[in-house]
Amino acid sequence: GRAAMSTDTFVVDPIFFPGGSIGDLAVNGTVNDVAMSGAPPLYLAAAFVLEEGLPMADLHRVLVAMEEAARVAGVVVVTGDTKVVPRGACDKIFITTTGIGVVPEGVTISAASLRPGDAIILSGTLADHGMAILTTRQGLSFHSRIQSDTAALYGLVAAMLAVCPTIHALRDPTRGGAATTLNEFVRSSRVGIELEEGRITVRPEVQGACEVLGIDPLFVANEGKLIAAVPGEAAAGVLAAMRNHPQGREAAIIGRVTAQHPGLVVLRTALGAERIVEMPVAEQLPRIC
Repeated sequence: GRAAMSTDTFVVDPIFFPGGSIGDLAVNGTVNDVAMSGAPPLYLAAAFVLEEGLPMADLHRVLVAMEEAARVAGVVVVTGDTKVVPRGACDKIFITTTGIGVVPEGVTISAASLRPGDAIILSGTLADHGMAILTTRQGLSFHSRIQSDTAALYGLVAAMLAVCPTIHALRDPTRGGAATTLNEFVRSSRVGIELEEGRITVRPEVQGACEVLGIDPLFVANEGKLIAAVPGEAAAGVLAAMRNHPQGREAAIIGRVTAQHPGLVVLRTALGAERIVEMPVAEQLPRIC
């Protein structure tokens, strides 16, 4: 098979947050980028930039989180590097990880492969990670504590590919949220997407935080969700496989691909009105991953 490789740098602030840490993110984020090609992630490299004065206890806590995340994801950290910079030259700790996997024969997943009639499937609730970071940073508390959804997704991808090796597109909607992912799909494939607002799930506490802060959950980062475009005839089987997996219990078909309005994502609201979901023009929430 073909090699799949991805690299990413993590600068999240705060470095510890409800549901995870920069250590979990640095492993899961890169593992998921590799997994979105259909490849099982195999090996990881990690490089650290540490600010002078970072407490050793914090570094240890981050490394333990990385070790556990790698174990759960089934990847081996094979090499790494560490640099220390003067106080103020970075903020606590920055981590760069690079992941490598091998795409199975016959799997060709691409944002340019969507076809009219495809089902758009979301693996769970939106905006958990971004709102966990933002509410922690702002010191906001809600009735229920918002937890990041950071998780490794290859197990879910494998379950999906087992029932449908011809999945057209996969993406984890991190920075820029689901809106960015869906707009990348329609632009790459020159098709349109029609979404049903009523099928998109957001946890009540997350919805509440979004309303208080004036933020649309479609534009908020996720770190443990995926969006798939699958042939219409395979959608029911893929959805069933996802709901049988811990990472996909709340999966739902949220829309479909259409030949109408190519290049546009159109959301049908609960009231029956339609609005265009635009590509975000700027980073809504800095340093969330």
